[in-house]
Amino acid sequence: MKAARSESGASATIWDVAKRAGVSAMTVSRVVNGSAGVSEKKREKVVRAIDELNYQVNVAARAARIGTLRVGLLYGNPSAAFLSAFLVGALSECGRQGAHLLLEHCDTLQGQRQAIDRLIENGADAILVPPPLCDAPAAIRQLSELGIPTVAVATARPSHGMSAVRIDDYEGATMLTNYLLSQGHTDIGFVKGDPEHTPAQLRYQAFIDAMRAAGHVVPAERVAQGMFTYRSGLRAARELLSQPTRPTAIFACNDDMAAAVVAVAHGLHLRVPDDIAICGFDDTPVATTVWPELTTIRQPITEMACSAVALLIEHIRLQRTGHAHTPQHRLMPYTLVVRESTGAAG
Repeated sequence: MKAARSESGASATIWDVAKRAGVSAMTVSRVVNGSAGVSEKKREKVVRAIDELNYQVNVAARAARIGTLRVGLLYGNPSAAFLSAFLVGALSECGRQGAHLLLEHCDTLQGQRQAIDRLIENGADAILVPPPLCDAPAAIRQLSELGIPTVAVATARPSHGMSAVRIDDYEGATMLTNYLLSQGHTDIGFVKGDPEHTPAQLRYQAFIDAMRAAGHVVPAERVAQGMFTYRSGLRAARELLSQPTRPTAIFACNDDMAAAVVAVAHGLHLRVPDDIAICGFDDTPVATTVWPELTTIRQPITEMACSAVALLIEHIRLQRTGHAHTPQHRLMPYTLVVRESTGAAG
């Protein structure tokens, strides 16, 4: 059988079928998976559209999913350390619950739709969305349209109609800023994270608010833009540390960028923390693989992934037994972890 083609010539997707049939993608998903709740008239339209577009359903995946739990993971995180910790939790909980974990990577708008389509075609019953995709409106909208159980992880502003697992990023960043202030640091630089990611926005706002509450104004030159990656942290660190007068401390929005700040400081023969204190956020493995080890806020990423998988599996089981599901927003605890990269201001 030839491959299914959309009107544009590309392989047909579940959204192409929905458009042709004049129904929602959720309705197509229900027809494809043999679910109830679809009128006969709509079912006929979907079947006709599938035939016209030669849309191929992964029959093997559908057969395999009966009685089996399959959790899809849609990822595009630029931080390998975050993703590694997240995968440990997701795999652990899937193993404990007897579920399979399916992975799809995407980093563009078109890639999001294709990745979601592949997960569904391969039998995903539900989908995990860690950062930064948890804050991507298009991806969240597509998943909502499909009606597939979804949990967003580490978004600071979760959708009311979708389950989420997160920490209080604002309070965590406030705690870390106040710790630096308690050590006598009043001239503090800040490396921002991805501006599209809500936790990055809240961490920066918390820093500014805590500094203002302590009577300190943060000059524009003390703030550098990063993107959560190590490389972006290098650029930001060079910007902050090449100024005529340097800050006595730098708060980087995640550990990857904080590690980059440490590397640049070493390259400039600055002693950490004697000449400059450096801290990060997340407490990913990189926090304890650099020297000196990083002071940071511990976001329990592995535990958050476990909790998210448990929420998804609960949703799937309720759905299979015909019970209603109410979205849950779980707030996980965070911890200030003080290590050797910070000390009292000189």
